[in-house]
Amino acid sequence: MDRRSFVRGSAGIAGTVALGGLASAQDDEVIRIGSDIPYNPFEYRTEDGTLVGFDVDVAEAVFAGQMDREYEFVQTGFDTIIPSLNNGNFRIIMSAMTINDERAQQVDFSEPYFLAFQTVAVLESGDVSSLDDLRGQTVAVQKGTTGEAAAEELQSEFDGDLSIDSYDQIPGAFNALLNGQAAAVINDNAVNLQYTDEQDEVVMLEGEGEAADAFESAPDYLTLTVEEYGIAFRQDDDEFRQQVDEALAAVIESGRYAEIYREYFPGDPPRSILERGGGTTTETDAGTETDGADETDAGGATTTESA
Repeated sequence: MDRRSFVRGSAGIAGTVALGGLASAQDDEVIRIGSDIPYNPFEYRTEDGTLVGFDVDVAEAVFAGQMDREYEFVQTGFDTIIPSLNNGNFRIIMSAMTINDERAQQVDFSEPYFLAFQTVAVLESGDVSSLDDLRGQTVAVQKGTTGEAAAEELQSEFDGDLSIDSYDQIPGAFNALLNGQAAAVINDNAVNLQYTDEQDEVVMLEGEGEAADAFESAPDYLTLTVEEYGIAFRQDDDEFRQQVDEALAAVIESGRYAEIYREYFPGDPPRSILERGGGTTTETDAGTETDGADETDAGGATTTESA
């Protein structure tokens, strides 16, 4: 099978293991990875059913390339993905998951491996040209995501004058936008930008936001939050988490992470991520740079037209 196959190698899944001994028992087993699919460009299937995406390729580099382990992606709903992890249905979560305090009370996270923003996608022909235009309207989000949390924060800012429709998967939210059931989709910038590339009638809501406060070079679309993605682990799996962090750092340091990044996003990865792998810095006329990413830059995926 190629490196983007759904299951790496020919090994099957071992029998069910009691949760109490799961960490040690899984040391020689296929690593089961919980993931919400589809979530293009992070994890999605091609027409022939092949699982591809940024997370998929990073998993291949980390688990197969660095750790010499076999792994399998397990499709699961995002709104139940943390309970499923803690119930032992899989060993880790790798699903464009934002690190935040609420989730950190339930799981442990790897070092960050991606920088993201919550953004707003709208119809080009619609009447929404600023965030305030969403007052009294309906926004579509995916259940259990930080996009849903950002919408709830906006609802609070509008004193309740905003309706939120939550969908099991993000395609449902975009369908609601196209069908006139919602005025906007609030979701991760990489996924929103992927959709605007595919649908000419959908555009990003422009404006300044959180990214403009954090970076000198920020995207021209509105950003509601600045977030980092991490791999999630059960809180009793510290040794494995440390092993994965070491392997992830090696993938970044080797340059393989940047290669994968450029396959899915324009430009170079953010400096903050490259530094996780001990990326080198060079002095240039334009200032200090790290492997092609300016230290004040939000990164290729966050400052250009597609992510």
